Amino acid sequence: MSLSVEIVATKPYEGQKPGTSGLRKKVKVFTQPNYTENFVQCILDANGAALAGSTLVVGGDGRYYCKEAAELIVRIAAANGVAKLLVGQNGILSTPAVSSLIRHNSALGGIVLTASHNPGGPENDFGIKFNCENGGPAPDAFTNNIYQLSTAIKDYKLVRGLQIDISKVGVSTYDVAGKPFVVEVIDSVANYVRHMEEIFDFAKLRDFVSGKSTGKPLKMRIDAMNGVTGAYVREIFLNRLGASDASVVHTTPLPDFGGLHPDPNLTYAKDLVDTVAQGDYDIGAAFDGDGDRNMIIGSKAFFVTPSDSLAVIAHYLEAIPYFQKNGVQGFARSMPTASAVDLVGKKLGKEVFEVPTGWKYFGNLMDVGRLCLCGEESFGTGSNHIREKDGIWAVLAWISVMQHTGKSIEDILKQHWSVYGRNYFTRYDYEECDLEPCNEMMATMEKNITAAEFVGKNYSSSGKSYKVKQADNFSYTDPVDKSVATKQGLRIVFDDGSRIVMRLSGTGSSGATVRLYIDSYEKENVLGQASVMLKPLIDIALEISELPKFTGRNAPTVIT
Repeated sequence: MSLSVEIVATKPYEGQKPGTSGLRKKVKVFTQPNYTENFVQCILDANGAALAGSTLVVGGDGRYYCKEAAELIVRIAAANGVAKLLVGQNGILSTPAVSSLIRHNSALGGIVLTASHNPGGPENDFGIKFNCENGGPAPDAFTNNIYQLSTAIKDYKLVRGLQIDISKVGVSTYDVAGKPFVVEVIDSVANYVRHMEEIFDFAKLRDFVSGKSTGKPLKMRIDAMNGVTGAYVREIFLNRLGASDASVVHTTPLPDFGGLHPDPNLTYAKDLVDTVAQGDYDIGAAFDGDGDRNMIIGSKAFFVTPSDSLAVIAHYLEAIPYFQKNGVQGFARSMPTASAVDLVGKKLGKEVFEVPTGWKYFGNLMDVGRLCLCGEESFGTGSNHIREKDGIWAVLAWISVMQHTGKSIEDILKQHWSVYGRNYFTRYDYEECDLEPCNEMMATMEKNITAAEFVGKNYSSSGKSYKVKQADNFSYTDPVDKSVATKQGLRIVFDDGSRIVMRLSGTGSSGATVRLYIDSYEKENVLGQASVMLKPLIDIALEISELPKFTGRNAPTVIT
């Protein structure tokens, strides 16, 4: 029986403008009549003529409303001429897995249902983003087009009568207005696990994890935080690498993440930190809701900053078979990320790029072969195997480095600092602040730091002095397509290389999140306590920005 396409009248909703990682709002916003339908229709329309006969990937992090949204997307895609959908079982696919599937299947793109590290549940957050045919997040021109379409939408298309059960793996074929439409519900982890086996030497890592090659099993604590990575963690670390069941926790994806806040940092992964701090583990790791972020800690909860993690992996890329085979190209980091990887790039003679925050800015450089490893201070690390950051990949990279060096995580870092020096780094997050005073704060600070007399000014605190070398609102011209991104964050650079950066984040669902970044380089004094080493510059940053006055906050929500 042929299924018919229905044209449903609708009206635009205000504010359907994707941020750096798609559209994120409260569940109650997405479940308003036609809200999700409008946005999905605009995503499909933004693809233009390429949509007809295309293949798309659909999946998400398992948060509340994920399965219902996935089934709705099937019915809308069917009505818009899509030929085939690859849908994760129960709507479950990690963001890295979506990127991998797009690339392996030459798909037009993928619709990812996630609010990443934001809390889940009926009172919390949901999100939708589109990844393009290279597997990476849609670029600004594409998301701007989605937004423009959302302001003028009058109707969407739907195959209301299409019945689909995405809880069962298998292929279903439908006749939609005389054309075949295929939905393949796939095992959520199979493709991604095969991909990791191609990148890493699982046989060597299994011998290392089991203790066969060292005489001592690797004691690990992997926390999936009740997010999407649970099934991936169990298949890779338990079934493929032979770790014990006690090595993994919180591996069942839950709609509300079991009440956890799936953000892998020292604040929200406190259970992991406290457990590893007791000294019984060699490595601890946590992932966010959709599996693209990671946190690494060593024995006794020795914390590896994301900036240092990127630099160490860059130094030891020869430990990973993928890079032995494909070579090492350039490195890149987001602008707020400490510049530790720059020093590795300089030593190895590789290009290093500084880009705005947002993984989409790395994709162009990867696509033309100028970039193979990149990262963000917001706990994102990845390589050119896909076009997203990849939490599980990062942990496998660290275990490869441990196997390669025979050293503990703490000793690997201390050895690295002895060669390159250390970038002390911290980030203060002030979450859910009132937007209007935050905008006023940023405007006032920009006016002050871009005044001609600001360069050359001296600031002192706790016996340390800093002289301003450069100050601006960071802008970036893509070296590949020459597109320009402006107003990417306020940046103050001092003579000694220390930096203050301030941004308003685009990944929250309500209010504003102010992010303050402090980065200070030390060539010799590499074993100090970061909070002590950075306090003078933190105090100066609060003085220059007047943050307490504008936000009413005397302390950050999160410190990383």
